Amino acid sequence: MTLPLDGVLVADFSRVLAGPLAAATLADLGAEVIKVERPGVGDDTRHWGPPWAPGAEDASSSYFESANRSKKSIELDLADPADRAVAQELAARCDVLVENFRTGALDRHGLGYDAVAARNPGVVYASVTGFGSGEGAALAGYDFLVQAVGGLMSITGRPEEPMKVGVALVDVLTSKDAVVGILAALRAREQRGGRGQRVEVNLLSSLLGSLANQASSYLATGQAPAAMGNRHPSIAPYEALRAKDGQVALCCGNDGQFARLAAEVGRPGLAVDARFATNADRVAHRDALVAQLEEALAADTVDSWVARLSAVGLPVGRVGTVADGFELAARLGLDPTVDLGDGASPQVRSPIRLSATPVSSYGAPPRLGEHNDDIRQMLSTSQNDQETPR
Repeated sequence: MTLPLDGVLVADFSRVLAGPLAAATLADLGAEVIKVERPGVGDDTRHWGPPWAPGAEDASSSYFESANRSKKSIELDLADPADRAVAQELAARCDVLVENFRTGALDRHGLGYDAVAARNPGVVYASVTGFGSGEGAALAGYDFLVQAVGGLMSITGRPEEPMKVGVALVDVLTSKDAVVGILAALRAREQRGGRGQRVEVNLLSSLLGSLANQASSYLATGQAPAAMGNRHPSIAPYEALRAKDGQVALCCGNDGQFARLAAEVGRPGLAVDARFATNADRVAHRDALVAQLEEALAADTVDSWVARLSAVGLPVGRVGTVADGFELAARLGLDPTVDLGDGASPQVRSPIRLSATPVSSYGAPPRLGEHNDDIRQMLSTSQNDQETPR
C-alpha cells in the first residue's frame, strides 16, 4: 500500500526530541528518513537512561526509541572532509532536511539553507530552534527552560509552586508544528514549479501558540493567568473531586450537564440555586460548589460514580496512571501500541488515522550507524540512477 509520503527522502540532522519526533512522524507517513549521527556517540538521547530499551545492542535508551522509529542511521563527522562531503550529498538529494543546530552552525559545513538550496532548489529545509534565529539565536533551548520562561509552569500546578508538565510537552508541540510546516511546504512546492523553501519553528513560539485560552485571556485583559491546580479558569465544575476512595475527574461544560450532575448526586436543588444556576455563577462561587459536590460524592466510590455519571452522559473518569491510559485505549479498540517483533520494545501507534492510506509500517529505531554501508553506497551512486522524486 502506498503511503502519503512514499518516495519522499528526509535527511534528519536533528537530535534530542522536537526535530527527531517530527522526522519520525514523516517516517510514519511513508517517508524514508536517514538520521545523521555523531560517530561513536550518536543522538544525545541514546544515553538518557535508564530506562534502557530491552535487547538494544548499543544500550539505547527508551527515550531515544520514543522519537526515532522507522529511520536509518549513518555516522558522519561533519568536521571530517570526507564525511562532510557525504552529508552534503545527502542534503543535495533529499526532499526534506530537518535540523536543530544553533543558528549558523551548519553554514560552516556547507549545510546551511543557502548552500543546500543552491544545489537542491526543491529542498524543504526545516530548522527547529529554542528561541528563533534572530535575537534569541545564541540561547540554548531545552523544553524545561522554555516551560519556565514561556509561562507554562506559572499556570501548571499549585499557585505556591510553579510546576513543569510531566512530559517534554513543548518539544512535542513544536514537532507537530514542524510537521505541519513541512507538509505545507511540500504542497506549496507543487505549486511553485518544484521550488522548496525554509520552514522555521521555535520552542517559545510553539509554546505561546499552544496556550490557547490562557494566552487569549492575557491578551484580552493584560493580566497574566495563574496556576489553579486542576481547576479550569472559566468552567466549573471542571476538575478532580474527592469521592469515597479517590478522585473523580469531572467536566461540566454547560448548564444541562450540571443539572444532570446535581440530580444524580442527589442534590437537584443545586441546579436552581442562584449561586450555581449558570456557569458564570458556578465559577464565581466555585469553593461553595465544590464543598457541596464533594460532600455528596463522599457517599460512594470512584468506580461507582464513574459508572453512574457516565450513564447520564457526563464526561467523567478516574484519575489514573499512564498504564491506565493505555489500558483504556486498548479497551476502547484504539489499538494504542504496535509490536515491532524481534525483541524490540513496543511503540506507541501513530495517532493519525487515514482511511485510504493508513499508517501501516513501523520499523525499529536504528542502532547507531546500522545503515552506514547502505547509505554510503546509495549516495555514491549517480544521482541519475536514483528514483527519489522531486
